Amino acid sequence: MESLSDMLKQMPKTDWMKRAEQQAKLVLEDPMILKLREQHPALDDRTLKVNMNRLYQYVREYNHCANCPGLENCPNDMTGHYTVLNVEETGEQTYIHEEKTACRKFIAKQTQDAIRSRIRTFHIDEQALSREHTYADILRTDLQRAKAVDQLNDYVIRTAEEGPLKKGLYLQGSFGTGKTFLMCYMLYQLAKKGFTGAIVYMPDFAEDLKGMFGDPQKLRETIELLKETDLLVFDDIGAENLNPWLRDHVIGAILNYRMNRKPTFFTSNYDLNALEKHFSFTNKDGDEEFKGQRIMDRIRPYVEVLVIDGKNKRGA
Repeated sequence: MESLSDMLKQMPKTDWMKRAEQQAKLVLEDPMILKLREQHPALDDRTLKVNMNRLYQYVREYNHCANCPGLENCPNDMTGHYTVLNVEETGEQTYIHEEKTACRKFIAKQTQDAIRSRIRTFHIDEQALSREHTYADILRTDLQRAKAVDQLNDYVIRTAEEGPLKKGLYLQGSFGTGKTFLMCYMLYQLAKKGFTGAIVYMPDFAEDLKGMFGDPQKLRETIELLKETDLLVFDDIGAENLNPWLRDHVIGAILNYRMNRKPTFFTSNYDLNALEKHFSFTNKDGDEEFKGQRIMDRIRPYVEVLVIDGKNKRGA
């Protein structure tokens, strides 16, 4: 059978053809192609010539992946994918087929995106949810909070096995002890199991709600989202600028709906008694002890309190 080199010699020796011949020679001598021919002895020079573009793409993308510049800078034709060649032998004919296969980094990003899509954040630093931390990671960070971390991890395991529990968690502790971080860890771990979640930083969210007065549809959709999500975290509860509408028609309505349906979680610098005092007073109406008690009746029986000890990690 006529060799590939013999066929190329019969073609006009233009500069373009010389370069093509040189490139074809490099491709055919590449270890990837030599290995392919070793695995499939039926591959002849003519079949290789007909599929030269596929061979070139195969070698080129393999080399790109071997020196991967990262998914964002992927130079392959289809980002995060590389070419795989399949050889089919049918009677006397041999065919080369190509397919695009996702690389590990692309698959990992897809998985990460799917997890993140299950978690809605309101004024929470996205970095808290951008990295996956293990139980050992968060335990080593500060051994003073080991007991609370153990309790939190037990809660995550039970939820993963049984589904959303009736009670949520109330993380109480001083500034900077990692309460928000622990809630983000919980949401991420459970999002991997398919649960949806939302975390709301209350001081800024309370101000956002005022701006939604002019957009009733957005306000309604936001409140419905917080009612329906599997896991809801009110972060830094008690630090918001409280008014009767926020307390009674937003927080109260959400908690009333979620009682005995879905768990709600809280982080706060206050203990439950101090939080009740916070909810019992507004700048507009002054002391409203009954209303403070009423909203706490929707919190106190439905949470397990975890006291988060440890050093202040902010700025560390």
